[in-house]
Amino acid sequence: MDPLEGEASSPIEYEPVSVKDVLVEMKDTAELLIDLSYSSVLHRSEALAEEVLRLEERMDVLEMRARMSLLMAARSPDDAEQLAPVLGIVTAADTISDAAGDISKIVLEEIGLPEAMRAALPDAVETLVRGVVDPGSGYAGRTLKDIDLESETGVRVIALRRGTEWLLNPGPETEIEADDVALLRGPDSEIPAVYRELTETAYEPPASAPQAIDDLGRAVDTIVHMKNLSELAVDLAYSSVLFDSEELAEEVRNLEVEVDALESRFEAWVLRAAADIDDPVSLRGLIHLGTSTEAISDAAVEISEGVLREIEAHPVVRMAVQESDEILTRVEIEPASALDGTAVTAGVPDADVTMSVIAVRRPDEGWILVADTDVTLRDGDVVIAKGTRTAAEQFEGLAG
Repeated sequence: MDPLEGEASSPIEYEPVSVKDVLVEMKDTAELLIDLSYSSVLHRSEALAEEVLRLEERMDVLEMRARMSLLMAARSPDDAEQLAPVLGIVTAADTISDAAGDISKIVLEEIGLPEAMRAALPDAVETLVRGVVDPGSGYAGRTLKDIDLESETGVRVIALRRGTEWLLNPGPETEIEADDVALLRGPDSEIPAVYRELTETAYEPPASAPQAIDDLGRAVDTIVHMKNLSELAVDLAYSSVLFDSEELAEEVRNLEVEVDALESRFEAWVLRAAADIDDPVSLRGLIHLGTSTEAISDAAVEISEGVLREIEAHPVVRMAVQESDEILTRVEIEPASALDGTAVTAGVPDADVTMSVIAVRRPDEGWILVADTDVTLRDGDVVIAKGTRTAAEQFEGLAG
């Protein structure tokens, strides 16, 4: 059987599974699909692109099971009204999956990417690689806690595939087994040694590219920013639903507007770059990339649609909220508040609160992704941060 033909080609039967659990897995799968698909393009990796298609098949199965479970759960008109937005979440997740598949096909079908693209990549883009665990690897048969890989090297195992089974967001007790397909993300300086230890083979980095064309460099910088904003939009959209937060849902809309504006600029840079390269057709893949990125941000708005329309959350969503230890919160910095003038370094605010700042929306600058740069908070900033419920309440108090 073709390695890319998996669960999606087999009959899918109804199973009495938790809708909440399926939705959580769809969320995790969607986020990994975005990450993998862009990495496959930015690093010109067919191996990563093929994993995207495998994961897309898994999403198709999850979508069908979620639809079956939702149909079984609707027993009254009130149920139907409350479940309709959840059905929208399922549809949006499938839209994200399809967009990720389209992005990966830029590499697999050689739609066209300029050779200078890699030279234009920002230094902040960490390397993501795929490796198969060798039976003789020092990591085989050990848990991630025992290996302590991230603390020692900064390299993270973001997912494992064991045959057709995916282990998303592996935790400290997850054990790496021989023949697992591991997806690793980390700094260029550490990837080669970890890859060799994992696979017993040498890591071969992408070949160096010629000097980037200025306009092409601007286009790539823009598409990376669009990608990061779209990922944030998806994260905020799910959180707006789980915590029934109209404020977070409104920020999803703001992000979608920003991505639309960036797409216009991106297209302009690509068209200008076409005048400076020998083969303008090679830019076709970049246009596809912009279209798919915009589709992902549109899907994020669809996820939060029920919150924006003030439709009461179904009990299955409230159950997910009750089991969530970590939440996203949105605060606006008031003048002379405790957070006004606070420095944020690598996402950590210089304040007596255990919150991680993800992004800042500044009236005169737009969105600032804190992972890309340090920032000093000031009045008028809208801050998106992640942490425990208790920490979030403290953070909100410091902002006002």
